Amino acid sequence: MEAKAAELYLDLMKKCLTRYIFPETVRPLRRPPLTIKHLAWAAYPPIASFLEKRGMRIYTQANVDLARREEGRDWPADAETMIGLKRLDNLQWCIAEVLREGVPGDLIETGVWRGGACIFMRAALEAYGDTARQVWAADSFEGLPKPDGRYAEDAGDRHWKKSDVLGVSLEQVKANFAKYGLLDERVHFLKGWFKDTLSTAPIERLAILRLDGDMYASTMDALVNLYPKVSAGAFVIVDDYGEVETCRKAVEDFRSSQGIGEPLSAIDQSGVWWRKAVSL
Repeated sequence: MEAKAAELYLDLMKKCLTRYIFPETVRPLRRPPLTIKHLAWAAYPPIASFLEKRGMRIYTQANVDLARREEGRDWPADAETMIGLKRLDNLQWCIAEVLREGVPGDLIETGVWRGGACIFMRAALEAYGDTARQVWAADSFEGLPKPDGRYAEDAGDRHWKKSDVLGVSLEQVKANFAKYGLLDERVHFLKGWFKDTLSTAPIERLAILRLDGDMYASTMDALVNLYPKVSAGAFVIVDDYGEVETCRKAVEDFRSSQGIGEPLSAIDQSGVWWRKAVSL
């Protein structure tokens, strides 16, 4: 694909995957907080449940703030990713760099939600003419796990209670890939909790390791099992570092324990990256 056409294609992909180019006008109405002033809302949960069992939902007007969408600061109603344009720009730059410099390895995201970042990875490989690298999408496809006691930092974590919005089925993620014409034999899915799947994942080398696990355990499991496979000159990207304390603590603890001195660079208010040093 010619260079200009490739850039136009990837720019369009980013705007489509985030719905920046055609933001939603309505979104599903979720359970509102109950207050004395609005006691009528008490009837909403059973009504919503009744309707959803029959394939119907209640919607409300969506007032999308494109500045927030660009920075990945909202939860789109139907977009394939919530990470925003800036973090997708960063992902594109990292992929272009490893391809330009010939850094060996595949691309992986741990915690894929609706699959948008991984879809973009596959799109970038196609646009830049790569014919060999694989894309790995690791997720439970059920939401986040309950804290299991392995790490005190996750005590009281409530991400698992948000499975209605964070849990997206494997079938739906595959359908999202297929919608963009990017579901093929070079896309692989690792279904299950990271502590169970990543240690045995048949991955030899990684050029891009993108973490989006939110919790301490999910972040640490990805780093412990996958960082040894990260090639010199490859990129590690952490989606939640700036906004989720447990994720930030896991990254800092791992970097300290491994003596990783490469500087962290900020993408936006949440995402950061570093590049694994080339051994001399």
